[in-house]
Parts: sequence; C-alpha cells; structure tokens
Amino acid sequence: MRSPKIGWILVILLAGWLIFEIATNLIAEGLWFNELGYRAEFALRVKTQLIVGTLIFGISSLYLCGNLWVANRLKYPKPPEEQDAYPQYPKTIPLGGLLLSVGLLSLVLGLIIVQYTEVILPYWHTDFNIASLTPELPPRFRPESALRTFLDLPSSGVKTLFVLGFPILLLCIPQRTLLAIAIFLSTGLGVILSSHWAKILTSFNPTPFNQVDPLFNQDISFYIFTLPVLHLLEFWLVILCVFSLLAVTIIYLLSGRSLALGSFPGFSPKQRRHLQVISAAVMFSVAYSYVLSRYELLYSPTGVIYGASFTDIYTQKPMIEVLSILAASYGFFLLGRSVYWAKKRDIWRKMIYGMLLFLTIAGVSNYALPALSQRLIVQPNELQRETPFIQRTIEFTRSAFNLDQIDVYPFNPEGQLTVQDLLNNKLTLDNIRLWDTRPLLQTNRQLQQIRLYYKFLDADIERYTFRQRDYQGTEKQQVILAPRELDYEGVPEEAKTWINEHLVYTHGYGFTMSPVNTVASDGLPEYYVKDIGAESPEGQTTPVWISEPRIRDSIPIGQPRIYYGELTNTYLMTPSREPELDYPQGDANQYNFYDGTGGVSIASRWRRWLFAKYLKDWQMLLTQSFTPETKVLFRRNIVERVQALAPFLRFDRDPYLVVANTDLSGDNSNNKENYLYWIIDAYTTSDRYPYSDPEKLPFNYIRNSVKVVVDAYNGKVYFFIADDSDPMIQTLTKIFPNLFRSLNDMPQSLKVHIRYPVDLFSIQSDQLLTYHMRDPQVFYNREDQWRSPLEIYGGQPQTVEPYYLIMKLPTENREEFILLHPFTPASRNNLIAWLAGRSDGENYGKLLLYQFSKQQLVYGPEQIDALINQDPEISRQISLWNRQGSKAIQGNLLVIPIEKSLLYVEPLYLEAEQNSLPTLVRVIVAYDNQIVMANTLERAINAIFNSPNSSPSNPPTPVIRNLDEIGSP
Repeated sequence: MRSPKIGWILVILLAGWLIFEIATNLIAEGLWFNELGYRAEFALRVKTQLIVGTLIFGISSLYLCGNLWVANRLKYPKPPEEQDAYPQYPKTIPLGGLLLSVGLLSLVLGLIIVQYTEVILPYWHTDFNIASLTPELPPRFRPESALRTFLDLPSSGVKTLFVLGFPILLLCIPQRTLLAIAIFLSTGLGVILSSHWAKILTSFNPTPFNQVDPLFNQDISFYIFTLPVLHLLEFWLVILCVFSLLAVTIIYLLSGRSLALGSFPGFSPKQRRHLQVISAAVMFSVAYSYVLSRYELLYSPTGVIYGASFTDIYTQKPMIEVLSILAASYGFFLLGRSVYWAKKRDIWRKMIYGMLLFLTIAGVSNYALPALSQRLIVQPNELQRETPFIQRTIEFTRSAFNLDQIDVYPFNPEGQLTVQDLLNNKLTLDNIRLWDTRPLLQTNRQLQQIRLYYKFLDADIERYTFRQRDYQGTEKQQVILAPRELDYEGVPEEAKTWINEHLVYTHGYGFTMSPVNTVASDGLPEYYVKDIGAESPEGQTTPVWISEPRIRDSIPIGQPRIYYGELTNTYLMTPSREPELDYPQGDANQYNFYDGTGGVSIASRWRRWLFAKYLKDWQMLLTQSFTPETKVLFRRNIVERVQALAPFLRFDRDPYLVVANTDLSGDNSNNKENYLYWIIDAYTTSDRYPYSDPEKLPFNYIRNSVKVVVDAYNGKVYFFIADDSDPMIQTLTKIFPNLFRSLNDMPQSLKVHIRYPVDLFSIQSDQLLTYHMRDPQVFYNREDQWRSPLEIYGGQPQTVEPYYLIMKLPTENREEFILLHPFTPASRNNLIAWLAGRSDGENYGKLLLYQFSKQQLVYGPEQIDALINQDPEISRQISLWNRQGSKAIQGNLLVIPIEKSLLYVEPLYLEAEQNSLPTLVRVIVAYDNQIVMANTLERAINAIFNSPNSSPSNPPTPVIRNLDEIGSP
C-alpha cells in the first residue's frame, strides 16, 4: 500500500512544482509586457496557449488512457491452475511467434517514443516560449523516419539503452509503463501544439492574397494560414492512433502470462473489436495524411524546377488520391468488421490481403512509378513537358520575393562624362564611400573604446542632413555611426562582483560618427562625433566631443546613454543606492542614477521575491542597496526584446542606431533629452508559398512589413507597418490591433532614417540571379544565369556585397539614398546589370534594375581589380608597402553610376601587422580607359577629367595608365 501512496505524493509534488514554475514566470512576464504597454497582447497569447494546451492534453489523455483502460478490462486475467479453464481460440500464437511479435512491437514503440521525445523536448519551456521565435512545424510521421532513428541509435548510448531496456520494462510493469508514456505524450502534444499559438490564431483570421494556385485552385491564404494548422492536426492524430494501436496490442499479447505459458491463445472477440476500431482510426489518420500530401507536391524539390512538375501532377497526385481513398475505405471496412461481421473468421485473410495490397500500391506509387514516369515520359521531351510548370515556378517565385515589382530599364554606358556632369552630380561625388565599416571599427577599437569594458560591436552606414559650412543651407551626408556599448565581459575578472554586474556597470555611452568620404591629416577617419565627456568652447562639459558648431546644430546629443542595445545581456536593478558608472574621466569616474521609464518596479517585497525566483538571483533578497524607486531592467538585448514581443516576425541581423530629435512616448518629461533609437527591420515570412523556390533559405515568401523602433534609454518598443499591402501583416493586425502603428505615425525625424534593409535586398538579389529569366526555355537552359561579382579585399577574393550610396539614378533628377548591387554573367566577369533599392520618401521600397546591352563590354569589379594589380606603378607601390610589419589592403571596389557612365573607386589602406590601425593612403579611380591612383579622391578625379580645379599645389596625377596599353581581360 505504501508504493502507490508514495507514487501519488511524488506526482502531486511534481505537479505543484510545475504549476509554481509556470505561474511565477507568467506573472513576471506579464509585468514586463505591461511595462511596455502590451499587456493585452500577452494576455491573448497566454490565453490561446492555455486553451490549446489544455484541450489537446485533455483529448489526448482521454483517448490514450481510455484505450489503455479498455485494454486492461478486456485483457486475459491471470490463468488459474487448471489449464483447461483457460479459454482457447482457434488461432493461437506459439512462443516463438509471440516473442517475435512482442519484440518487434516493443522495438517500434520504443523508436517512436525516442523520435517524438526528440521533437517534444526542444518545445518544453516553463516560460511558455515567451522569448523564442515561433517554432517550425514538427516533422510529419513517416515509417522511414523510425528507420532513421533506428540507424542513428549507435551514435547515442542513452537512446540505445532506452530502446533495449524498454521491452524489459514492458514485461515487468506494462500497464504503468504505458500509462506513464501516455501521460508524457499527452503533455508533450499539448506543449507542442500550444507553442504554435500564432499559427492557430492566424488560421482563424486569414487575409486573402487574391491569387490562386493553378493546381488546386486554392487562394494562397489557404497555404499560408490554414495548411500549417492542418499539418499540426495530422501530427497530433497520427501519434495518438499509432501509439494506441501498438500499446493495446502489446497489453493483449502479454496478458494472462502468455510468455510464461509458452503461447498466446489468440485474440478474443472483444479484443478483436477493440483492435479493429483502433486500426480503423489509424487508417483514417493515414487517409487524412495522404490528403495533405497532395498539397506537399507544390513544394516538391525533386523535378527540374521547384514545385509540382509533370510527374508530380500526372503520376504522384492521382496515386496519392487513390491511396487516400483506399485508406479511408479500409478504415470503414474495419469499423464494419467490428460491428457487423465480428463472427466471420475467414474475413481475417481478406483483411491481411487488403493491407498487403495497400502497402504494395503505396510503395510502388512513392518510388517506382515516379521514377518510371520521369525516365520514360518526361526525360525524352523534358522541355516541352515541363514548360508550363517552369512558367508557374518563375511566376510564383517572383511574386513571393516581390521581384515582379522591379522596374527594369536599359543602361548603356557612353563613357562621355564631362566636368559639368561632375558638377551636376557633386553630391554623389561628395558621398563616395572611402571608409567601410571594417577599418573604421578597427580604428574605433584602438582609439575610441576608452576602457576595456566598452566595445564597438558594429558600425552602420546612414545619412544625415547637416548645415553647410557657410550656413547657407543644408546638405545630405553619408556617415558611419558606431555605438559605444558596455560589454560586461570586458570588465576585469577581479571586478566581476554581483554589485558591479547588476548595479554599477549598467550602460554604454555615446557613439562615433564619421563621414564616409573624408580623411584626417594622419590618414585616419575624420570624426564628427567622438570621445566621452569633452569640453565645449564655452568651458562647459559636454557628453561627447563634436567637431564643429554646424554638426552640433544638426545632431541632437542630449544624454547619449545606451541602456538597451546589442551587447546589453545582463539584467539591472536601478536606480539604487550604488551610483552607476557613467564614464571615465581622467583618473576618476563620473557617475549617474538612472531616471528613465524602463524597468519593472520591485518596491514591494513580493515582487522582489518574484523576480529573485524568476531571475534565479537570490542575492536580490539580501542586498541593502535597493530603494523604493528601484526597478529591474531585464531582456535589455534589443533583438531578444523584440523577439519576445513579436515571435511571429523574423528580424534583420543588423539593427542600427539613429540620432533623432523626437519623443515617441509623447511625454517630454520622461524623455530626459534622449535622442538615441535603434531601428530594426522585421519581416513576415512563410515557407508555404506554392511553387516559390526558396533555394537555400528557410522560407519562400518574405515582405519587409514592419519597422521596429527601440528607445535606447527607456527600452520602449514601437512597431510601425511599412508595407500594409502584405496579407500576412494584415492578418497580424487583426489579431493584435494595438501592437502595430501606421508608418504615417512615425515621427518625420525618424522616418528620414529608414532604409532599404540589406538582408532583404541580398535575398532578392540572390533570387534575381536566376529568376530574372522569364522565358521558360531560357530558364531551362540557364542561358542567362547571373552571379554576384568578386572583388579583392585585403588580398583575398570575396563576393561583392550590396552597398549604400547617395547618388542620382539615371531616371531621376535628384540624389537619393540607395542600396546598390552589381551583377555579372555566370561564366564571365563583365557587368551585366545593377539593382538599386530606394530608401527616401515616397519612393521607399522601390526596386530598379538597370541592364547593360549584351553586345557591349562593361568592365566588372574582377576585371578592374585585375587591371589595377597589373598596373606596374600601382603594383610596385603596393609591393613597397607590403614590407615586414605592414601590409596594403585594397578596400571595397565601388561601381558608381553617374549620368550614363560608370565610375570605379577603390580605397587603399595601410595596416600594421601588430596593433592594427588602418590608415587611408591612396584612392584608386577607374573610368573608361584610365586608371588613377592618388592621395585623395579629388586629385584622382581631377587627374582623369583634367578638371580646372587642378593647381600646382594639387598636381593632377601621380600615377595614371591607359587601359588599352595594359590590355583588356
């Protein structure tokens, strides 16, 4: 009697601990969401998860445990001593067959449990996956997946031990073992399906795409919003049915001490009925799985193109439909057998023949028929057969990646730039990027980190409008801005105390800003903003050093403290009695007390206990440093922060800091002159867009639908809809009406800093390499395949990445901020086209593709780099610099369209091998048939175009060569 009581006590204690863990996490998370103003969104999420999880757990446990209970009632009792009292049935199973049957069933059940445990465990979080991305759909059950699990057993001792020990456990305590597994699976299924709460909510609020697939005539919204939930139901039903069938069969085979007696007397009529009903459920789930498998043909990667091809449609689709009908028919037959033909024993032979026929048809349709159809029907005339399906893939891929919205223009370089053309494009020339982020970050880490605990993780290209030097107007300037964050890992080990980590080292401070096109006298970057705690001309201490009054007038600085950023991975309790390190100044430090609006109050005792438990930091209960105003600031990493708020979005890899004079909170009293904001691009994505080729991506549909703004001081997060035509964001807006704002509500001082994101542009550029071809025959033969060109950077070839420019597009009459990427043919090095992504004003988000004539040779980056390195004077100079202790680094080669011509610009840096501090020593410019290397960009351009700006003090060219003399590649 003691063992059951102890077991129930342990179960109650475990359940109580689990409820306590979940409750404390939910309360803490609820307070965090409430602090950010998104309590309703959190409540909807938790309510959906609880309803789905409870419903799935209840139905699963009722079905699984109910079948186990019925099997326990119908199983043979322990036989009496008189053997003839044991019921005998015609079909007995001898000991060998019984051992083989139990062994095989136990092995299959053990493999399924291992397989589904691997699926369930990553989903299990007591915080309800609050800070995680929306998980991918669990894998569909297939017999071959169990086989793969079996083949992988030798690589895992734990799995092997479980699979081998599982039959022994079943023999010893079959009922309790299967009951425990049933409860485990029910709980796991509840956790898995509740983790997909976002998919479930969107399936109830679909928005039409107003585009149908040509195979099933379903609107795309069915595949984006509904099909994933149907797959979740399939995953759930299959495991319920298969586990029940295997578990019940094992219980019956082991009942009545059949192993000890050496034979199994056969299934009783009631047992047969039970097994037939469960088998019917299995066949219905198989039929349902085959119905869904038809839609999977739209994502088939096996043909000449992505999506349903000739073989998929005319061979596999009919066979899948036949199999779904056969499976459903067999399920109805089993149900009828259990009710109307229970006493007909000869029908078992027909049942076995029917199952063998079904398995044979399934095997032939999955493997043999598609291969024969492909070889005998498709391959002899593949282009003709596949042309309509190639057209579908091209059309749907272009639509899914928004390539069908690209405006295409011809661009034929004439090579006739004049000095007047250069004057008309002065803003473009003044913003040619000589510095990229890599050498600038190296310089910052040497000169601007100030202390070991400061770090420049990243630098970003942006544009700002400054007053001109004569104060007669303003001009747009491309700059590199790098935030100076506090990295607690850089604090000396001796100083890594609890107080320092959570109360003292709390924030980063300031940033550097450098124009992309100018160089200081020592060859280092020129800084508009740098240092910490500078002294103004009036004798006052300013937060950072600013180069000149016009910059100070154009950029609001305020108090540039960064409490929320990319490196802020610790949690804080602030303000406290301990002063926070603000910044070092000389031999002393300046201190500060946080007065922002971020954080959750822990003034009350119960909240302190709550967050001590939530953060697993019991020191919070012992410290005397807290005040009634103390708040806990956690989840300060901005990427983790926005993922926790909107896990159904995919976020850009490169958040960037902007300086803007605005207050999104609408409460100027709380802003404290903070003007630092992070902007993060967010995307709606799906892998369910029919016929759309994902290539190597985890999705095949993407839109840059949201711009996220995070206050670097107060931690507030704001979501602005950047593309309201996207059906996915329309659906999310229905579900979370208070989460998203219109882009029109974004303050203008922030809106001028949104830019076409590099991640999206790179994805579209990669897709365009193939899917610019719209003719099926050209696509099939890959006659016009493109690639991203290569360039030499630091002596090593690398792929040219998209880069930002301020330039005037050939079809426009004023300069704008664009993202540019050139293309070359797959088998040649000359330029074939370039793609521009626009970022300014009403043109934001538009893509323009300029294509060169195929009859005209236009030099590509690889050819220009080759010509530069072949030039004897340039090569000799680079060799002189590449002496022991230093090396010359060729920077990014920029292709810059100006009017109807192309200008190529490449900076040349000199870098020491030890304590690297790159300096810009030369600028190489190539145009038409000339290459020039000079000390500055202005001198190089003057040399090429014989500009009247040249003077004896500014000689035209130290190095110049004619491309015709060097020879073309």
